[in-house]
Amino acid sequence: MATNRSGAAQRPNGAPQTKVCQFKLVLLGESAVGKSSLVLRFVKGQFHEYQESTIGAAFLTQTVCLDDITVKFEIWDTAGQERYHSLAPMYYRGAQAAIVVYDITNQDTFGRAKNWVKELQRQASPSIVIALAGNKSDLAAKRMVEFEEAQAYADENGLLFMETSAKTAMNVNDIFLAIDKFASR
Repeated sequence: MATNRSGAAQRPNGAPQTKVCQFKLVLLGESAVGKSSLVLRFVKGQFHEYQESTIGAAFLTQTVCLDDITVKFEIWDTAGQERYHSLAPMYYRGAQAAIVVYDITNQDTFGRAKNWVKELQRQASPSIVIALAGNKSDLAAKRMVEFEEAQAYADENGLLFMETSAKTAMNVNDIFLAIDKFASR
């Protein structure tokens, strides 16, 4: 690989070599809140109305160029069923970030999301970046969790917060990219 006058590595086409970093991210939340749909939308730009339940966990990657940095997201999409809960620490151990997902049309999933946040605060790396995603914002007419309630909870706990819709793609890329920017500080 060639170098330019400043000593920075260059690609064969003359463009400066960008810094590449890997970024382990885990999604947590109840079953059917849309974790797999968020990942599918972010990685492949797709949405399936009827998504099969994840068994154990699924692993996907997505590479994104941000300014002069290439970020490779290593995404662990965990199963939401209670019987898989004991496996979660295996996936969030060593993660730089977590997205805790709830369904805005289901108050119980918000309560469960709060439990996931507490668990991460107790057991994950102290430097983990936690984002709270209120998914299914396209179903706002059926809303059971108010935006202000979730925002207040996120503020009290130092979380990033966005409402998302895997169906319409609203804020899907934004939440992943905001996590990277927050973690890169």
